[in-house]
Amino acid sequence: MLETFFQGMHLLLRWDIYFFIAAGLSIGMFVGAMPGLTTILALSVLLPVSFKLEPLLGIPFLVGLFKGGIYGGSIPAILVGIPGTAASIATTFEGPALTRKGHGRKALEMALFSSVSGDLISDIFTILLIGPIAIITLMIGPPEIFAIIFFSLVLIASISGDSGLKGAIAALIGLGLGFIGTDAATGSTRMTFGFMSLSAGIPLIPLVIGIFALPEILLAVESRAPRFVSQFIGYSNTGEKLRWKEFKSSIKTILRSTGIGTGIGMVPGVGQVVAAFVGYSAAKRASTHPETFGEGELDGIAAPEAANNAVNGPTMVPLLTLGIPGDTATAILLGAFVAHGMRPGPLIFQEQGPLLYAILMSMVIANILFVFLGYVLLKPFAIAIQIKKSYLIPVILALAFVGTLSTGDNSDLVIMLVVGFFAYILRKLDFDLAPLIIAFVLAEPVEYTLSQTMLYAKGSVLQYIFITRPISSAFLISALIWILYRAIRSFTQKRT
Repeated sequence: MLETFFQGMHLLLRWDIYFFIAAGLSIGMFVGAMPGLTTILALSVLLPVSFKLEPLLGIPFLVGLFKGGIYGGSIPAILVGIPGTAASIATTFEGPALTRKGHGRKALEMALFSSVSGDLISDIFTILLIGPIAIITLMIGPPEIFAIIFFSLVLIASISGDSGLKGAIAALIGLGLGFIGTDAATGSTRMTFGFMSLSAGIPLIPLVIGIFALPEILLAVESRAPRFVSQFIGYSNTGEKLRWKEFKSSIKTILRSTGIGTGIGMVPGVGQVVAAFVGYSAAKRASTHPETFGEGELDGIAAPEAANNAVNGPTMVPLLTLGIPGDTATAILLGAFVAHGMRPGPLIFQEQGPLLYAILMSMVIANILFVFLGYVLLKPFAIAIQIKKSYLIPVILALAFVGTLSTGDNSDLVIMLVVGFFAYILRKLDFDLAPLIIAFVLAEPVEYTLSQTMLYAKGSVLQYIFITRPISSAFLISALIWILYRAIRSFTQKRT
């Protein structure tokens, strides 16, 4: 494993890798700073760019895009109290108060340094942890993997959005879309409705762009607001720089939030928003002066920003070892890995270990680059959030169409438009679309592991899973208990 790691380090001795990481960080930070846009939108629209590059360039580009976007959301959250991303909602508790006091620049720099610190520590932890976990996953078979995937889908669907039932419906739609195409076991086509273009299944690019880009564009146009942020932001009046003494006093808070974010990141479906709120609450409870929280505390910036960024690295653990994405971003990354011929799972470290470690180390490099890049870009991006929507929305729409057509098949454009129309309707009906895309990318491993399990069981599936395979039975029983718990909880809440 150590030899594989150093082979991966050797692959990073190329200047173009750093260029694409920096490009991803810059674009992500810009998109994250626009309250009307999302990091998922950027990942969706720019996913085709990754496909045109080799894996060692394309995947780090997407990783940089994601990291930059999570931090970028803190810029409007601090300056005007409008979170650029959902992950920076908790940052609005202290950010605007600090800006009103004339400490906006300190808050922005605290957000940057705590974000990078939390992300960097969790990435290092991920690299140290992922190898041993991959070795353990080699000891389990298809029944266990199917049970873990099923449990993850149940967990993600039930805690996504405000309604567990809507999450379950979205997940079922995603599985249905994933099953369209040719049955790998029998070779027969299914649910293609006579369209030959669907015989190979629904392509990832038009589906992702249709689900995430088109609804976001339509909702942005529908709002009719001329700008993303209406307030004027005078960056020159945001006060003095953050001092080392002030950052040092928040190190304990950053480490605590990093631990919280790292733990939450390894649980599928929880994500940055929960980590940010838990980190903020923990910082307030641990403070010697909790009554000042809400009035402009730098610890109140450090805590949620370290926590939500610390989630990024650990989400790669279930993704790479089991092929299970924990959120929408990692579902898109899973699609990128598969498109580049790197199927995440127990065998990926044996088959493509050096390349995989190079990609993981690029996450650490992205954080180091971000310290300098984020500091330089703070001022222009703080001003850029006042840009008019009429300038950006047409560019994003054009990128969505070009990205879809880049696959070389005109039918993909039809798929993108149809999927986008129905995704827009689901968004208007308050459906969370994260379970849909996660279930879609998991449809193939679900089918494969289930068919393998049935083959091993030789007709006695229940006896095989629940008696001879204790790990799989434990996850399946846990999933059923969780479904029952959520159903009872929902029923009692309606009664009261």
